[in-house]
Amino acid sequence: MGAILLSLVPAIGWGAQALVMQKVGGKFTNKVMGMVLGTIIFSLLVLIFRRPNNISKNLIIGSLLCGIFWCFGQMLQVKSFDLVGVTITMPVSTGEQLLGTTLVSAIYFKEWTTNWQFILGISAILVIILGVIVISMKKNSNYDKANVKKSFILLFFSTIGMMGYAIIPRLFNLNGWDMLFPQAVSMVVTMFILVITQKDNQAFSKKTFENIPTGLCFAVANLALLLSNEINGVAVGFTMSQLNVVVSTLGGMIFLHEKKTHSEKIKIVIGLSLIIIGAVMIGITKN
Repeated sequence: MGAILLSLVPAIGWGAQALVMQKVGGKFTNKVMGMVLGTIIFSLLVLIFRRPNNISKNLIIGSLLCGIFWCFGQMLQVKSFDLVGVTITMPVSTGEQLLGTTLVSAIYFKEWTTNWQFILGISAILVIILGVIVISMKKNSNYDKANVKKSFILLFFSTIGMMGYAIIPRLFNLNGWDMLFPQAVSMVVTMFILVITQKDNQAFSKKTFENIPTGLCFAVANLALLLSNEINGVAVGFTMSQLNVVVSTLGGMIFLHEKKTHSEKIKIVIGLSLIIIGAVMIGITKN
């Protein structure tokens, strides 16, 4: 039970992160820089009380790559927020990440070994994809069609980055506590390089520092995910973390007042219900 509860912490943290980020506002460069600054602050606090047990070549390379993949994935996702909002971005992003990460983890890392795990797991993925399709089948009159198309392209490449972020720690067999600080350093350096290449980036303006709380939300979720993946495996740990789509999508309508028609709200509720059912099914494969 404790392992499953741990796997839900990232869902709450990342769901809150998306909402706080959009509530605070600012350019997308402010949002991502504020996030990595909050992350490095959190990792420094943890480092004071818990230092890495072993600083190895694997730890340095794995943490570096993990940070780089996350930065590209996160920056593209935040750009999508600004194009079409949280309620479209998060469900689509979640579906793509779950499909890719779960299949790689199940097949490459052999986290699914029995026929019933594959049958239940693949069925769950199909249910999740159906949920994403239902949410995405909304009237797009509120959005510029070019923005919707651009958003989906950005999310495809964002998914590759976020898959790398989820899989690399498992690939390098890294401990979540040990990699927390070097991963945060990689995130700060990589994101700074990406941000300064943007026009009128305002990297260290007031809005950047106002977005630091989003980084704290992310950092707590990030640590919980690293630990959950070690205990539950990536197929289960990452899947459960993606329930953040429930928090962010409903929160987008309630707290950010993203306007939806009655039919759109019904489709969102149905879609989210399917995503939750699919996530629970994948969680069962752990047993």
